[in-house]
Amino acid sequence: MTNPAMNRVLTTPILIVFGLAYMVPLGIFTTYGQVTVLSHGHLPIAYIITLVMIFFTALSYCRMSTFLPLSGSAYSYTQRTFGPVIGFSIGWVQILDYLFLPIVNYVVLGLYLHEAFPAIPAWSFILGALISVTALNYIGVRLITPINLFLIALQVVFIGLFILLSFNGTDLSPSNLIEPLNPTGNDMAGLLSGAAVLCLAFLGFDAIATMAEETKNASKTLPRAIMLTVAIAGGIFLIVSFVSNISYPQWQDFIPIDRQDTASLDVINRVGENSGFGGKLLSDLFLAAYLTGVYASAMTSQTSVSRILFAMGREGVLPRKVFYNLHPKFHTPHLALICVAAFSLIALFIPLNLVVSMISFGALVAFTSVNACVIKSHLFTQAKENYNLKGFLSYGLLPLIGMCLTIWLWINLDSHAMTIGLIWFALGMSYLIYITKFFKQPVPEIGHDEIDEIIRAREEDE
Repeated sequence: MTNPAMNRVLTTPILIVFGLAYMVPLGIFTTYGQVTVLSHGHLPIAYIITLVMIFFTALSYCRMSTFLPLSGSAYSYTQRTFGPVIGFSIGWVQILDYLFLPIVNYVVLGLYLHEAFPAIPAWSFILGALISVTALNYIGVRLITPINLFLIALQVVFIGLFILLSFNGTDLSPSNLIEPLNPTGNDMAGLLSGAAVLCLAFLGFDAIATMAEETKNASKTLPRAIMLTVAIAGGIFLIVSFVSNISYPQWQDFIPIDRQDTASLDVINRVGENSGFGGKLLSDLFLAAYLTGVYASAMTSQTSVSRILFAMGREGVLPRKVFYNLHPKFHTPHLALICVAAFSLIALFIPLNLVVSMISFGALVAFTSVNACVIKSHLFTQAKENYNLKGFLSYGLLPLIGMCLTIWLWINLDSHAMTIGLIWFALGMSYLIYITKFFKQPVPEIGHDEIDEIIRAREEDE
């Protein structure tokens, strides 16, 4: 029987649009209040710390996506490099952030749209978004690309308007301009905690790797798209965070928990009022651009998690008949998409702060594993090819730095996130014990011959 194969239709621009839609350029405002308080008004520095870690980790994703271009991303890399038990462990933890990212978007859509239209219950907005997102993903990724491009363009236009208006009526004295970039030694613990939270903002560059089996010339296209997406998103986040901090330097106003969720609206209103544009008008434009971005992120995040489930179904650790199954016409993992949509129904009742706390744990564990995979797969498996200075730097030192940075941020997560993450990990281990009958049977996995067949098919297509 021929193995299911997805259509290779994705190019570098499409993947960049996919990654940016996943990240949500305006997503900086989702955690703006929380991280501004944690960093004592030095949000740009927290972003710089996160961006440095992301840069090294993105290089490792580039290495592994070239070496092993499979849909499972961190799961597939770890399974092939460290074996099926560790591979399953990483894949299970990876699901934590990927599975809950669509839910975050649905909850945000419900909350904000209900605020705008109080007569309509939040659950109706959540359900409508969930059904439409699933339908678009069911048909295929090429259809959602122009939609994502349009939604990203709306956000970019708003960001440009926001930056332009920010310099009208804002204190541009040297002391105010330097303050967001001048933390003290006492701020370091808060900066690290904030940087760990900001990993959520960058989730999207790694999701590009899950599209490997639908990408043309994947060995060149994926690395280029990953690094360009990180550079573009990082630039946007740094500029907007700096402008926001100088526009509203009184970060102490956001210390009360109930002010943190709406801190972005306070900043938007002040910029609108100071510039003479109108706080209410700018706030309405922000909500329109932000919510369209959240919808785009819901589409791309559901796409990514369905590809990871597809890869785990191919391995056999999840039921193959359900998850390793492509639609005969659209060549999409349609049953996996339906399962993700069904799970996402918990967005109808789960609180936003609980969902957010579940995500960074899984992301940082996956980032650590990918850095480790580069070191082992290239320096040990292919040692003869890499016994030189370039090999040591590319496959040894750089991923080691990335791994240390991700572990550093991981241990700075708040206790709530750590507790939930460890509980999720324990559930995964319990499931693994069940399917292996207390490890008396081997962990199901795809054979190396089948992996090589997938890679050969990709190379022939290229």
